[in-house]
Amino acid sequence: MNILIASRSVLPATFYGGTQRVIWSLGKELNKLGHKITFLAPKGSHSDFARIITFNPHAPLSVQVPPETDIVHYNHQPSEAILKPYVVTQHGNTRNTNYKFDRNTIFVSSNHAERYGSQSFVYNGLDWSEYKTPNLTNERKFFHFLGNAAWRSKNVRGAIKVTRSAHEKIKIMGGYRLNIKMGFRFTPYPSVSFAGMVNDQRKSTYLNQSKGLVFPIMWYEPFGLAVTESLYFGCPVFGTPYGALPELVNKEVGFLSANASELTDALGNADQYSKQKCHAYARDLFNAKVMARAYLTKYEKVLNGETLNDQQPQLLQEQKERFLPFN
Repeated sequence: MNILIASRSVLPATFYGGTQRVIWSLGKELNKLGHKITFLAPKGSHSDFARIITFNPHAPLSVQVPPETDIVHYNHQPSEAILKPYVVTQHGNTRNTNYKFDRNTIFVSSNHAERYGSQSFVYNGLDWSEYKTPNLTNERKFFHFLGNAAWRSKNVRGAIKVTRSAHEKIKIMGGYRLNIKMGFRFTPYPSVSFAGMVNDQRKSTYLNQSKGLVFPIMWYEPFGLAVTESLYFGCPVFGTPYGALPELVNKEVGFLSANASELTDALGNADQYSKQKCHAYARDLFNAKVMARAYLTKYEKVLNGETLNDQQPQLLQEQKERFLPFN
């Protein structure tokens, strides 16, 4: 099958690039399964397993799709008529209850889909061969936070509060000690270290030294790659029960609560979680092959003339609060 995958971001990801990383892993795995892959992506993209067509922002998407394409996989909502069979992965959230998504939209978790009146979803998977080999027998030195610390909904302050209350150290990946994007913010505590934006190698090194991910998000997380990446390296997850997290984090691989003191207590019992179980769980369930096969099922439905949603998905309930509770 000739599959065109459209990306708004340069491929592959240089630093974190969560959505780019998923798109890349999907294309690579589909190619391994015998399909011909073309990426429609911005200038600067390159690949050794797929053809690259440089996206022209001034031309309609439909004229940039090669005629031999069997199906198009968009990673953003299309704004024009699509002439080929297609699916659309919706990676993020919207607060607009009036916006209607395409009927062939695929969400990235059950909770994500449910909030838009849909049952169409595929879990994100990653190509674990692109990561360092986890060390599951070494002594761990600190906890970690992984995400864009400039987003208040990611709640890096909460992560710092919890680890300091537990008298533990934390490594912040995705943030800086001095942050002026969110107003002047300086974190003076010596138990808190900052790694800034990390590439794959540095991230893997830190995750191999971590006791666990502290992830007290205050929004409906659509999926949470930080969760599955951390689990792959044997790190249990200590977070809030919002969005997809209850689907990803069961009692054997972590603890969820919106109460800071309960998370603090859980950090004190981090050793009860098996690094081997955390690793095997992420390796087996959230890998690129599982994801690619799930998407192929969606492709087949569309190629058979079906739509993935009976109606256009639409946010069912407005989130009036800016942030979900954490105390």
